[in-house]
Amino acid sequence: MSTSLVQQSVSIKSVVLHRVRVPFVEPFRISNGVVAEKDSILIEARTEANLVGWGECSPMSGSFYSATTPDNSWEALTQELIPQILHGKSVDLNNLLNRLRAMRGDAFAKAGIEGAFLELSARQNGIGLCDLLGIKHCPVASGVAIGIFDTIEELLQRVRQYVEQGYQRVKVKIQPGWDVEPVRAVREQFPKVPLMVDANAAYSLADEMLPLELDRFGLMMIEQPFAAEAIDEAGELQANLRTPLCADESAESLTSLKQIIGRKAARIINIKVQRVGGMLEGLSMLQTARAAGLECWVGTMPELGIASAQGLHLAMHSGFSFPTDIEASTRWYTDDVIEPFIEIDRDGFIHVPKDVGSGFTVSREKVEKYTTAVEMFE
Repeated sequence: MSTSLVQQSVSIKSVVLHRVRVPFVEPFRISNGVVAEKDSILIEARTEANLVGWGECSPMSGSFYSATTPDNSWEALTQELIPQILHGKSVDLNNLLNRLRAMRGDAFAKAGIEGAFLELSARQNGIGLCDLLGIKHCPVASGVAIGIFDTIEELLQRVRQYVEQGYQRVKVKIQPGWDVEPVRAVREQFPKVPLMVDANAAYSLADEMLPLELDRFGLMMIEQPFAAEAIDEAGELQANLRTPLCADESAESLTSLKQIIGRKAARIINIKVQRVGGMLEGLSMLQTARAAGLECWVGTMPELGIASAQGLHLAMHSGFSFPTDIEASTRWYTDDVIEPFIEIDRDGFIHVPKDVGSGFTVSREKVEKYTTAVEMFE
């Protein structure tokens, strides 16, 4: 599962940060809160030959998924990471992962930097991003993640809508008071649909009977029932469950993954490119997890089209077992910054254009339309 970084270095002329806000189609609600727009940082890296590579740093606002916020990442990028990366002008891609690991700063910012430079390298070599990573180009199976609603009827309506659109599996968000009954209703209405639940760390040991109740619904997995640091407790729970536990927030790095493996705290790992610090780190985690007998899949925060497209190239890897959470652009947003939009076919697959880089084009007009702040480094 090694990478194949054909062009060893890129010579950087400038880096521009664009902070953008794009509205969601509808507010997205999970156990940690509600968001109505995507606040993201786009990273535009340009070479001396005027090739452009785009990356995306995409934490959610507030503490929606993690302690990292767009404000934190903007500060990390402007004050530390971009100046350090640009020191010396030429970026050695084969050493990029080790450099990023050694630097201070959050994983989301590092993922955005890495995405921009890998995109540049792929374009410089005239190849696709998956080719650069040593991954065979193929369609990507997509599953849908559905938030929390006020009524079960609303939930069932959304499940029906997305199943009819072709999504290959359904993930339902749960929290205390919104768990067994919604899941039972979905399973009764859609007995054959591959179904999983995601708690986003909403439960404690006092709620340990809840996963046992969910065990009877034939779920693909129960994602992150306990807090990220509760790895021992997750190991105890997994020992008593037929349903696999999936580590998400707790699998934030190669180090934490090794702890999960050692304590048998999950059978499945959700690898989110943004959360773990980039595609190269994601590949390292995939290799480690599969060697330990764990299954993996590619999650999303969700991100805008730049990071989503790059995540799709990682999700093409044959080592991933389940449909990705990366969905159609219009599933999440009223607009996007890439052309064409990401779409799924009636069989639930995303077909990434077979072209250089990510296969998608960034619309400068859209970027400018949604930009709220800009900072340039030369």
